[in-house]
Parts: sequence; structure tokens; C-alpha cells
Amino acid sequence: MDLSIAAILAQDGITTGAIYALLSLALVLVFSVTRVIFIPQGEFVAFGALTLAAIQSNRFPLSATMLVGLGLAVFLMELVGTLRSDALRQHALRNLALAAAKFVIAPALIWLLARQAVANPLAMPLQVLLTLLIVVPMGPMIYRLAFQPLAEASTLVLLIVAVGVHFALLGLGLVIFGAEGSRTQPFSDLRVEIGALAISGQSMVIVGVSVALIVALYLYFERTLSGKALRATAVNRLGARLVGIGTTQAGRLAFTLAAAMGALCGVLIAPLTTVYYDSGFLIGLKGFVGAIIGGLGSYPVAAAGSLLVGLLEAYSSFWASALKEVIVFTLIIPVLLWRSLTSRHVEDEGEE
Repeated sequence: MDLSIAAILAQDGITTGAIYALLSLALVLVFSVTRVIFIPQGEFVAFGALTLAAIQSNRFPLSATMLVGLGLAVFLMELVGTLRSDALRQHALRNLALAAAKFVIAPALIWLLARQAVANPLAMPLQVLLTLLIVVPMGPMIYRLAFQPLAEASTLVLLIVAVGVHFALLGLGLVIFGAEGSRTQPFSDLRVEIGALAISGQSMVIVGVSVALIVALYLYFERTLSGKALRATAVNRLGARLVGIGTTQAGRLAFTLAAAMGALCGVLIAPLTTVYYDSGFLIGLKGFVGAIIGGLGSYPVAAAGSLLVGLLEAYSSFWASALKEVIVFTLIIPVLLWRSLTSRHVEDEGEE
């Protein structure tokens, strides 16, 4: 391996590592706030990529229909919960009206926008925006349907539910998008040559967007009230409740941010590789390796670990392409061994 090949592999590793970093940050965020190991994170990657591909092909994205179905299911849950509660009639009617606006009217309007996009093709930025409008609201809806009723359950129960949600979304993805893969148009055809190294515009877009999102997340957690509330919930859920922070709202916000980051990752990688309905699972697992390196609790270490995963994957694909997945996932073993020897057991809040 000469220096030029090493530089090309480093570029590929940094590009993919930036994607894994976003996914690992989303996994750490969701686990810190809700104690859910968010295995379905990869499905949002696939949904984002395939929804954008459908829009660019002038095909109606059936994920918009799925969004309407999820919204109706959430509204029915809210309706049943309201009917069972002893809340004041006026207060209950206001909550139902708000739920109808968020979970019925808003998804219906997004469905109509998707219909209009088929008849009147949109510019690339509007296509990405419509994709995010379709996919991102699925995050809090899935939290409301599957995880919020079990918010006080043990981590093991939440993990089992997450596995079930993963398989449900995988099956829905096959029905909605089919078994064929898709690829989208690149965001930029620019190529910058530095000696023997040619840097593509798409790689620069991915790294730039990833860095901007990481900085935005840092500012959000440090400078905004809702970000500080999320941090407080992550540090101590019981203490957050005692000081008036709604852990249910924090959970919905965490799932919204995770869905947004997953969908955006799918939009970014779709021009580089063919994405299938089940491609997101493997991508999400590599983000999970980075999150494990950070102990599912440290954002900077998780991001650095994800970059390490991307570089390791790039170089192992050169030296032993048939074993690159094995090499990447084997990285978990020494990390888990080291953490098991150096960390103390902490009782789960759900078991107290």
C-alpha cells in the first residue's frame, strides 16, 4: 500500500465514519434519555434514502401512507387514554383537538404534499425537506405506540420491544419499498484534486453536514432550555421528574432527534451506494459499535469511536475485503471486556 492508496482509504473511512458518528450520537441520546437501545435506528436510514429515491423517480412514496397509518394509531391510543381518564371535559377536549392536529391532520397534509410532488417535480432541497417531513414524525409516533406505555419497564424489556419494532419496520419496509434497491442523485458533482487524491463533492457534503449537525447538537444541549432538560433527564430521570421536567416529552423529543439524524444519514449516503429496505440494519449496527465504545453515555467518545470504525472498515476492505464486517464487529469484544472489568454494576431504575 502506497501513500496515495492510504489517503484514498482514509477519505472513505472519514466519510463513512461521519455517518456512523451521527447514528452513534442518536443511539447514545435515546439510551441516555429513555434507556432504550434503539435497534430500529437503521430503518430510519433506509426509509430516508428510499423515500428520497421514490420522490426523485416521480413515484408516490408509500412511506407517506405509512405515516398516516401511524398517526391514526397514535390518535386512537390518545382517544382511548382520554376516555379512560378522569380529566376535566374541557381539558380532555383540548388534548384531543391537539392530538388530532398532530397525528391526523398534519400527516394528511404531508400525504397531500407527497401527491403534489409526484405531479410537480421539486428541486433537490425541497425533495430532501419533503423526505424529512415524511420520515422524521415516525420517530415520536413509534415512541408513543411501543415505548411510552413501557417507560418504567426494565432495560431488558425495552430491548425486547426494540427488537420487535425493528422486525416490524423491516417487514413494512419490504412491503412499502419492495426488494429492489435504489440510489439517488448526487448533491454535488464537484471533484477537488490534491496531488493523487481526488475528493468528491459528495464526501465533502457528508462530512460538512455531519460536522454542522454535531456542532448544532452541542449548542442545543448547552444553550437551550429543552436541551438542558434532555441532559437532566439523561443524568437522572427521577430527579428530572421531581423538578418538573416531563420525561415523556423528553422521550418523544429524543426519538424525534434520532429519527431526524437517521433519515438525514439515509439521504446523505443514498448517492454513494445502493440502499435496500434492509440496508439500514447493518449501517445502524456499525453506529452501535461506535456508541458501545462511548459506553452508551459519552457523546465525544462515541463520535471518535465511530470515526475509528469507519477507518477500520475502509482499511480492512483493502487488506481483507471478505472479512471487513467481521473485523469491525470484533472491535466490540475488547471494548466490552475492558468495560466489564473497569465499571461497577448500577441498578436499573426500572427495577427499583
